[in-house]
Amino acid sequence: MSKQFKVLIFFMFALFLSAIVAGCSDKEKVVFTNIKQLNDKEFGIPTGTVADKLVLSVFPNAKFQYYNSVLDAAIAVKQGKVDAAAYDEPILRNIAAKNPGLTVLSEMITKDDYGFAVRLEDGDLKKTIDDVVKGLKTSGDYELMLKRWLPKEGQPKATPLIETGNNGSLRFGTSSVTEPFSFVDESQKVVGMDIEIASLVAKKLNKKLEIVNMEFGSLIPALASKKVDMIGACITITEERSKKVLFSSPYYTGGIAAIVKK
Repeated sequence: MSKQFKVLIFFMFALFLSAIVAGCSDKEKVVFTNIKQLNDKEFGIPTGTVADKLVLSVFPNAKFQYYNSVLDAAIAVKQGKVDAAAYDEPILRNIAAKNPGLTVLSEMITKDDYGFAVRLEDGDLKKTIDDVVKGLKTSGDYELMLKRWLPKEGQPKATPLIETGNNGSLRFGTSSVTEPFSFVDESQKVVGMDIEIASLVAKKLNKKLEIVNMEFGSLIPALASKKVDMIGACITITEERSKKVLFSSPYYTGGIAAIVKK
């Protein structure tokens, strides 16, 4: 084999390797700034959610990889394994705040309202919840609450101490896997934006707040069976759920969003 031929083979092999590397790093090079860029891209989706169906309703050419949690899906984005991860906007915002290399696109894939829920016959409790949320928004405290629980960078801030009442208990069902709405902090205490609002509802009723932590899928059955009086954990208001529970007025508007690399 001639020296010139060996050199030619070497350069062809090097070119082949560079093409492979370039192909593997395509996801790392693309910068997404608009939700419409994700139409035929690959999404990371937490297993057991309906996020993939919601993405397909807008982007019929989307492809999916499934992960055990939304955090795992976001890490896959950071590592360039998928183009984006889709899930509830406030939860993705919380992840992005703690991961400088990630950002949540401003335009959402779908838009949803979040609310607390009580039993269908508990109209008085619904009104109390609505009054508390309305008061927070009127006073400006709601915006301060959002800044604490959904900071642009870093961890959510601690729940302020709220003195509740002693005339019985308000049993609040939640699922502590929906940070920043409901999660377990470093002291193993269930905290979050939903917990803070529920505490204010209990205070208005002069009752002690009793937090009952459970799986997300158990919340509505627990409410129906009167194991709890009120539930909240980043719960989207849907027509189907409204047949089983009475929702408060929306206290947060979000939806399914996409988290991508900066």
